[in-house]
Amino acid sequence: MTSEYKGITNDQAAFAALGVFDGVHTGHRAVIEKVKEEAAMRNLSSAVISFRTHPQQVLHPEIPFRMLTSPEERAELLRKTGIDRTIFLDFTPEMSLLSAYDFLKILSNRYCIKGLIIGYDHRFGHNRAEGFEEYVKYGKDLGIEIIHAPEFVTDLGPVSSSIIRKYLLQDDVCTANRLLSYPYTLHGNVVKGFQVGRKIGFPTANLNIDYPDKLIPANGVYAVRIGIPDGKHYGGMLNIGHRPTLNRPNDYSIEVNIFDFSEDLYGKTLSVELIEYVRTEKTFADIKALQSQLVKDKETIRKILSE
Repeated sequence: MTSEYKGITNDQAAFAALGVFDGVHTGHRAVIEKVKEEAAMRNLSSAVISFRTHPQQVLHPEIPFRMLTSPEERAELLRKTGIDRTIFLDFTPEMSLLSAYDFLKILSNRYCIKGLIIGYDHRFGHNRAEGFEEYVKYGKDLGIEIIHAPEFVTDLGPVSSSIIRKYLLQDDVCTANRLLSYPYTLHGNVVKGFQVGRKIGFPTANLNIDYPDKLIPANGVYAVRIGIPDGKHYGGMLNIGHRPTLNRPNDYSIEVNIFDFSEDLYGKTLSVELIEYVRTEKTFADIKALQSQLVKDKETIRKILSE
């Protein structure tokens, strides 16, 4: 197991929340605010206990599992919540065999956890065989106060990382962003492509996503905001897919056309915030028809971004 801290020593008692916290969405943020309140009432530091790798990726490596955030993205999002301490544990097959009691004992002895909020549907320990009542019982024995977090529901319904993943895969990025409370973001290194866009007046930066387990949203065209290394941001349009008009069905790409920008970005890392899904991927009769559609897309996206 490993951990990271924000100016808090390992032996400082803490009130914590336990979970993967993939996406650090609105439901997670409600739990974190509760942690901060409970910690302040007890004169404890506040903490989040997360896992670098999702347990599903360890227990079922044969099934592809995509994440909303890399460990680095999660650490930064958690830092911005104002939590005192973030603890990242390395989930391993050995950890999966621990009983709930033994896991809580580690949290008590190694990380000085004195209070723990458990999500309404969260279970831990070998085979997830035990539930909240057992956690409370074990907590009393170990000196950990256990609190149950209620389900977080918005006007859109319950909020969870899996629900947000579904919205992104169904091209509903606007709803996903509402549940996240920020724009879903891709980070990638700019690599050389076929440079067809440059020839028709729409040069693109082809992205190699830097986190291999990152969830890539549905194919199509998106209105986006792009952050470049110098800190500046630009509007643009993102295309995810196979570029069928170019007759390269096996050539999957993630490429962004940055508005009002002409500098060389090869080898640099961009952040791309997805604002709105514009249209599905289409096959056009020829390059001229594609170019005409891109002109319309750009006009549509400028309006979206201006609003």
